[in-house]
Amino acid sequence: PGTSESLNIGLIGLLNPGISYTLSLLGLTTTTASMSTLLWASEPVLILGLAWLMLGEKVTLPLVTFSTIAIGGVILVGGFATDQAAVGTMTGNLLILGGVLCCAFYTVLARSTRTTTDPLSAVALQQTFALLWAFAIWPLELRSEQAVNLFQLGLVDWFWAGLSGIIYYALAFWFYLQGLTRVSATLAGAFINLIPLFGIGGAYLFLAERLAPLQWIGAGAILLAVFAILFWPEDATEVSSLST
Repeated sequence: PGTSESLNIGLIGLLNPGISYTLSLLGLTTTTASMSTLLWASEPVLILGLAWLMLGEKVTLPLVTFSTIAIGGVILVGGFATDQAAVGTMTGNLLILGGVLCCAFYTVLARSTRTTTDPLSAVALQQTFALLWAFAIWPLELRSEQAVNLFQLGLVDWFWAGLSGIIYYALAFWFYLQGLTRVSATLAGAFINLIPLFGIGGAYLFLAERLAPLQWIGAGAILLAVFAILFWPEDATEVSSLST
Protein backbone atom coordinates (compact mmCIF):
# COMPACT_ATOMS: atom_id res chain seq x y z
CA PRO A 1 0.00 0.00 0.00
CA GLY A 2 1.01 3.61 -0.48
CA THR A 3 2.26 5.84 2.32
CA SER A 4 -1.07 7.60 2.79
CA GLU A 5 -3.02 4.35 2.82
CA SER A 6 -0.59 2.74 5.28
CA LEU A 7 -0.85 5.75 7.56
CA ASN A 8 -4.66 5.60 7.57
CA ILE A 9 -4.64 1.88 8.35
CA GLY A 10 -2.04 2.30 11.09
CA LEU A 11 -3.87 5.16 12.78
CA ILE A 12 -6.90 2.90 13.22
CA GLY A 13 -4.65 0.60 15.25
CA LEU A 14 -3.62 3.56 17.35
CA LEU A 15 -7.28 3.85 18.26
CA ASN A 16 -7.65 0.14 19.09
CA PRO A 17 -5.89 -1.52 20.84
CA GLY A 18 -3.72 1.53 21.62
CA ILE A 19 -5.82 4.27 23.19
CA SER A 20 -8.80 2.00 23.87
CA TYR A 21 -6.96 -0.41 26.14
CA THR A 22 -5.04 2.39 27.82
CA LEU A 23 -8.28 4.06 28.88
CA SER A 24 -9.89 0.77 29.88
CA LEU A 25 -7.01 -0.42 32.05
CA LEU A 26 -6.73 2.97 33.73
CA GLY A 27 -10.45 2.94 34.43
CA LEU A 28 -10.33 -0.60 35.82
CA THR A 29 -7.99 0.55 38.58
CA THR A 30 -10.75 2.68 40.11
CA THR A 31 -13.91 0.72 39.34
CA THR A 32 -15.09 -2.89 39.54
CA ALA A 33 -14.74 -5.73 37.04
CA SER A 34 -18.51 -6.15 37.06
CA MET A 35 -19.10 -2.52 36.16
CA SER A 36 -16.46 -2.84 33.45
CA THR A 37 -18.35 -5.82 31.99
CA LEU A 38 -21.56 -3.81 31.99
CA LEU A 39 -19.92 -0.89 30.19
CA TRP A 40 -18.33 -3.14 27.59
CA ALA A 41 -21.76 -4.63 26.91
CA SER A 42 -22.66 -1.30 25.30
CA GLU A 43 -20.12 -1.75 22.48
CA PRO A 44 -22.46 -3.51 19.98
CA VAL A 45 -25.07 -0.76 20.47
CA LEU A 46 -22.44 1.94 19.91
CA ILE A 47 -21.29 0.14 16.76
CA LEU A 48 -24.88 -0.08 15.55
CA GLY A 49 -25.43 3.65 16.07
CA LEU A 50 -22.11 4.71 14.55
CA ALA A 51 -22.58 2.39 11.56
CA TRP A 52 -25.97 3.98 10.93
CA LEU A 53 -24.60 7.52 11.23
CA MET A 54 -21.28 7.08 9.42
CA LEU A 55 -21.86 4.22 6.99
CA GLY A 56 -25.58 4.42 6.35
CA GLU A 57 -26.11 0.82 7.43
CA LYS A 58 -29.76 -0.08 7.80
CA VAL A 59 -31.14 -0.42 11.33
CA THR A 60 -34.27 -2.52 11.64
CA LEU A 61 -36.55 -3.35 14.54
CA PRO A 62 -35.50 -7.05 14.66
CA LEU A 63 -31.83 -6.05 14.76
CA VAL A 64 -32.39 -3.61 17.62
CA THR A 65 -34.57 -6.11 19.49
CA PHE A 66 -32.14 -9.00 19.26
CA SER A 67 -29.19 -6.73 20.11
CA THR A 68 -31.02 -5.60 23.25
CA ILE A 69 -31.67 -9.23 24.23
CA ALA A 70 -28.00 -10.04 23.73
CA ILE A 71 -26.91 -7.13 25.91
CA GLY A 72 -29.28 -8.30 28.64
CA GLY A 73 -27.66 -11.72 28.41
CA VAL A 74 -24.19 -10.20 28.72
CA ILE A 75 -25.28 -8.39 31.87
CA LEU A 76 -26.60 -11.62 33.41
CA VAL A 77 -23.46 -13.56 32.45
CA GLY A 78 -21.38 -10.82 34.04
CA GLY A 79 -22.93 -11.75 37.36
CA PHE A 80 -25.07 -8.69 38.04
CA ALA A 81 -28.00 -10.88 39.03
CA THR A 82 -25.88 -12.29 41.86
CA ASP A 83 -25.33 -8.85 43.41
CA GLN A 84 -21.66 -8.63 42.47
CA ALA A 85 -21.93 -5.21 40.88
CA ALA A 86 -20.65 -2.06 42.44
CA VAL A 87 -20.97 1.46 41.16
CA GLY A 88 -17.28 2.25 41.12
CA THR A 89 -15.97 5.75 40.62
CA MET A 90 -17.33 8.08 37.96
CA THR A 91 -13.82 8.74 36.64
CA GLY A 92 -13.07 5.05 36.22
CA ASN A 93 -16.40 4.38 34.53
CA LEU A 94 -15.94 7.27 32.12
CA LEU A 95 -12.44 6.07 31.21
CA ILE A 96 -13.75 2.58 30.42
CA LEU A 97 -16.64 4.01 28.44
CA GLY A 98 -14.12 6.05 26.46
CA GLY A 99 -12.22 2.85 25.70
CA VAL A 100 -15.43 1.15 24.56
CA LEU A 101 -16.21 4.09 22.28
CA CYS A 102 -12.72 3.83 20.74
CA CYS A 103 -13.35 0.15 19.96
CA ALA A 104 -16.70 0.98 18.38
CA PHE A 105 -15.08 3.65 16.19
CA TYR A 106 -12.40 1.11 15.28
CA THR A 107 -14.98 -1.30 13.84
CA VAL A 108 -16.76 1.40 11.84
CA LEU A 109 -13.55 2.98 10.52
CA ALA A 110 -12.06 -0.42 9.63
CA ARG A 111 -15.25 -1.28 7.76
CA SER A 112 -15.37 2.06 5.94
CA THR A 113 -11.71 2.15 4.90
CA ARG A 114 -11.40 1.39 1.22
CA THR A 115 -8.08 -0.37 0.87
CA THR A 116 -6.33 -2.94 -1.26
CA THR A 117 -4.24 -4.04 1.73
CA ASP A 118 -4.83 -7.63 2.79
CA PRO A 119 -6.05 -8.13 6.41
CA LEU A 120 -2.75 -9.67 7.57
CA SER A 121 -0.76 -6.63 6.47
CA ALA A 122 -3.41 -4.35 7.99
CA VAL A 123 -3.10 -6.13 11.34
CA ALA A 124 0.69 -5.78 11.22
CA LEU A 125 0.42 -2.05 10.55
CA GLN A 126 -2.19 -1.48 13.25
CA GLN A 127 -0.34 -3.43 15.91
CA THR A 128 2.89 -1.58 15.04
CA PHE A 129 1.19 1.77 15.65
CA ALA A 130 -0.29 0.40 18.89
CA LEU A 131 3.21 -0.70 19.95
CA LEU A 132 4.55 2.79 19.26
CA TRP A 133 1.76 4.18 21.45
CA ALA A 134 2.75 1.76 24.23
CA PHE A 135 6.37 2.90 24.03
CA ALA A 136 5.24 6.54 24.10
CA ILE A 137 3.30 6.13 27.37
CA TRP A 138 5.73 3.67 28.97
CA PRO A 139 7.65 6.41 30.85
CA LEU A 140 4.40 7.30 32.63
CA GLU A 141 3.95 3.68 33.72
CA LEU A 142 7.52 3.52 35.05
CA ARG A 143 6.67 6.29 37.51
CA SER A 144 4.05 4.07 39.12
CA GLU A 145 4.88 2.23 42.32
CA GLN A 146 3.31 -0.92 40.83
CA ALA A 147 5.52 -0.85 37.74
CA VAL A 148 6.80 -4.30 36.74
CA ASN A 149 10.50 -4.78 36.07
CA LEU A 150 10.52 -6.67 32.78
CA PHE A 151 14.05 -7.91 33.37
CA GLN A 152 12.84 -9.84 36.41
CA LEU A 153 10.37 -11.90 34.40
CA GLY A 154 11.27 -15.50 33.66
CA LEU A 155 11.19 -17.31 30.32
CA VAL A 156 7.85 -18.91 31.17
CA ASP A 157 6.30 -15.48 31.78
CA TRP A 158 7.63 -14.21 28.45
CA PHE A 159 6.34 -17.31 26.68
CA TRP A 160 2.79 -16.98 27.96
CA ALA A 161 2.78 -13.23 27.40
CA GLY A 162 3.94 -13.74 23.82
CA LEU A 163 1.45 -16.54 23.17
CA SER A 164 -1.46 -14.49 24.50
CA GLY A 165 -0.37 -11.58 22.31
CA ILE A 166 -0.29 -13.77 19.20
CA ILE A 167 -3.70 -15.24 19.93
CA TYR A 168 -5.45 -12.02 20.87
CA TYR A 169 -3.68 -9.17 19.11
CA ALA A 170 -2.67 -11.06 15.96
CA LEU A 171 -5.08 -13.91 15.21
CA ALA A 172 -8.19 -12.32 16.72
CA PHE A 173 -7.68 -9.00 14.90
CA TRP A 174 -6.88 -10.84 11.67
CA PHE A 175 -10.08 -12.89 11.85
CA TYR A 176 -12.06 -9.76 12.73
CA LEU A 177 -10.72 -7.75 9.81
CA GLN A 178 -11.31 -10.70 7.49
CA GLY A 179 -14.91 -10.79 8.62
CA LEU A 180 -15.37 -7.03 8.22
CA THR A 181 -14.54 -7.34 4.53
CA ARG A 182 -17.55 -9.64 4.12
CA VAL A 183 -20.26 -8.41 6.53
CA SER A 184 -21.65 -5.12 7.78
CA ALA A 185 -20.29 -3.41 10.88
CA THR A 186 -23.62 -3.90 12.67
CA LEU A 187 -23.52 -7.66 12.11
CA ALA A 188 -19.88 -7.81 13.18
CA GLY A 189 -20.78 -5.90 16.34
CA ALA A 190 -23.45 -8.46 17.21
CA PHE A 191 -20.80 -11.18 17.45
CA ILE A 192 -18.99 -9.21 20.15
CA ASN A 193 -21.75 -10.35 22.51
CA LEU A 194 -20.25 -13.84 22.28
CA ILE A 195 -17.04 -12.78 24.04
CA PRO A 196 -18.38 -13.46 27.57
CA LEU A 197 -19.44 -16.95 26.47
CA PHE A 198 -15.92 -17.81 25.38
CA GLY A 199 -14.67 -16.37 28.66
CA ILE A 200 -16.96 -18.44 30.85
CA GLY A 201 -16.34 -21.48 28.66
CA GLY A 202 -12.62 -21.20 29.28
CA ALA A 203 -13.20 -20.64 32.99
CA TYR A 204 -15.39 -23.75 33.07
CA LEU A 205 -12.79 -25.92 31.33
CA PHE A 206 -9.57 -24.64 32.86
CA LEU A 207 -10.54 -23.06 36.19
CA ALA A 208 -13.43 -25.34 37.21
CA GLU A 209 -15.70 -22.30 37.60
CA ARG A 210 -19.46 -22.90 37.47
CA LEU A 211 -22.32 -20.65 36.41
CA ALA A 212 -25.23 -19.51 38.52
CA PRO A 213 -28.72 -20.29 37.09
CA LEU A 214 -29.29 -16.72 35.93
CA GLN A 215 -25.92 -16.74 34.21
CA TRP A 216 -27.01 -19.82 32.26
CA ILE A 217 -30.13 -17.92 31.24
CA GLY A 218 -27.97 -15.01 30.12
CA ALA A 219 -25.73 -17.32 28.09
CA GLY A 220 -28.76 -18.81 26.38
CA ALA A 221 -30.14 -15.34 25.62
CA ILE A 222 -26.86 -14.31 23.98
CA LEU A 223 -26.74 -17.39 21.77
CA LEU A 224 -30.40 -17.04 20.81
CA ALA A 225 -30.04 -13.37 19.93
CA VAL A 226 -26.81 -13.72 17.93
CA PHE A 227 -28.09 -16.66 15.89
CA ALA A 228 -31.40 -14.87 15.33
CA ILE A 229 -29.51 -11.88 13.90
CA LEU A 230 -27.33 -14.18 11.81
CA PHE A 231 -30.16 -16.16 10.25
CA TRP A 232 -32.83 -13.45 10.08
CA PRO A 233 -33.93 -12.44 6.56
CA GLU A 234 -31.34 -10.32 4.80
CA ASP A 235 -33.24 -7.06 5.14
CA ALA A 236 -32.67 -7.22 8.93
CA THR A 237 -28.95 -6.68 8.54
CA GLU A 238 -28.83 -5.28 5.05
CA VAL A 239 -26.37 -2.48 4.28
CA SER A 240 -28.02 0.44 2.54
CA SER A 241 -27.28 4.10 2.00
CA LEU A 242 -29.04 6.73 4.06
CA SER A 243 -29.60 8.64 0.86
CA THR A 244 -31.62 5.84 -0.76
